[in-house]
Amino acid sequence: MRTLFLYPLFPPTFWSYEKILELVNRKVLLPPLGLVTVAALLPQHWEMKLVDRNVRDVTTEEWEWAELVVISGMIVQKADMAVQIAEAKRRGLPVAVGGPFASSTPDAPELELADFKVLDEGEITLPQFVEAIERGDRSGRFSANGEKPDVTSTPVPRFDLLDFDAYDSMSVQFSRGCPFQCEFCDIIVLYGRKPRTKTPEQLLAELNRLYELGWRRSIFLVDDNFIGNKRNAKLLLPALRDWLSERGYPFSFATEASVDLASDDELMQMMSECRFEAVFLGIETPDEASLSVAGKHQNTRSSLEEAVDRITANGIRVMAGFIIGFDGETAGAGDRIVRFVTRTGIPAAMMGMLQALPNTGLWHRLEKEGRLIQEKADARGVNQTNLLNFEPTRPIRQIANEYVEAFCALYEPNAYIDRVTHYYRKLGIPRWHAFHDPRRSDRPSLPTVTDLRALAIVIWRQGIKRDTRWRFWRSLLSIARCNPKNLEQFLVVLAHNEHFMEYRSIVTREIADQLASLPPEAPAATADLQAVG
Repeated sequence: MRTLFLYPLFPPTFWSYEKILELVNRKVLLPPLGLVTVAALLPQHWEMKLVDRNVRDVTTEEWEWAELVVISGMIVQKADMAVQIAEAKRRGLPVAVGGPFASSTPDAPELELADFKVLDEGEITLPQFVEAIERGDRSGRFSANGEKPDVTSTPVPRFDLLDFDAYDSMSVQFSRGCPFQCEFCDIIVLYGRKPRTKTPEQLLAELNRLYELGWRRSIFLVDDNFIGNKRNAKLLLPALRDWLSERGYPFSFATEASVDLASDDELMQMMSECRFEAVFLGIETPDEASLSVAGKHQNTRSSLEEAVDRITANGIRVMAGFIIGFDGETAGAGDRIVRFVTRTGIPAAMMGMLQALPNTGLWHRLEKEGRLIQEKADARGVNQTNLLNFEPTRPIRQIANEYVEAFCALYEPNAYIDRVTHYYRKLGIPRWHAFHDPRRSDRPSLPTVTDLRALAIVIWRQGIKRDTRWRFWRSLLSIARCNPKNLEQFLVVLAHNEHFMEYRSIVTREIADQLASLPPEAPAATADLQAVG
């Protein structure tokens, strides 16, 4: 069976990093791990090709070669999913869809042309799909009916199907699921509240395969909570450290974790020894009342600022997500987020307005209360440029204005340099240096021509052309003196604002456009947003 895997387009988002990727000649931040995992779960005698539409278009020859098209994606990719399904059907090809969007909303209109809907986790439903194909079935819908697979049987993904040169980082997965009950989160709906992990041997086999294929850059562990099962994470990390040390630390890592990471010194130290350079935390808001309303009680048990500082002191850079628009939220929430981010120094602070995702606790509560805005709920937007898809407890224009003002304040170029400098003054020295023997490494120790070109562009823009010039040089010298081992990472993080500055204008414009379509008082709100931009 000649199988063509298609990964749909993403719209510009906070994490798309287009301007940064341009600097280093990459196309996309991360590859479609789900599709290469599906490829490994399908019969290996099938012929397979993969096209990531974020990298390039499908060729005529690839369409003509295919006997089956497999498409997977997230909610934010649904528009292009519909386009690709329609094109495949126009060419007379059977289409199978799966992934988070299909699993959460299998009856969405964007998926109506698909022949096969392979829902939930593929370890259970893909064998059902293969049986149907081998029987000659022309359509089908396959569900796990609430069952969660044992991921210790999941094979090594087909990384060989990827164009490594197109990606800035690689993706692997250690665990699925999260033990918490945040009302707005769909992870526990899709993957359950009992975190399931692979064995250390499994994960090392995946890393070994990437190593054999020549990968030598960063890796993102796409777990929604890497420490959801702390016991198993602690079993993995010593084996991972030894594997890395034997090969001269060819990879660095980033992942997502809950804030309670900060309460476990042993775990933070072990992660630092394994070259975990960054961790994304769902902080959401510094307002304790909003955290309680959202069911995010784990963030109320200790000081969030202290938690950020403890993780930072271990040499792990904190990235964080923030949300505005919770029920009962009082005016000034956006400004409180800005003050929190400024005090902690978190460089990458993602903000968005609250969205009710399908089948979450929040979705069901708002539906029961009659507060879902149906046309927006049906659109199911999850980008950072979407208005809330429900009726909030305070004026939507007030929330939207606060959001745009806060986002613009966070990524104003001078404020960003000050914040990143403040952060890198306190970022600890990563512990992996103590285990690193450069003689064992085959990772280039000197910067490439691409690296030097990117550095030159950042210096020109931030250190010469813009009014940030004096701040840039003063900050650079400051970090070179007080934290030289983190100087390279400091420069990379400064470069990130090339993307955030542009995304700032996208947020301002798109929110203003949406407010302009609301009832009469919208023009005044739009004017406020234009003034902010």
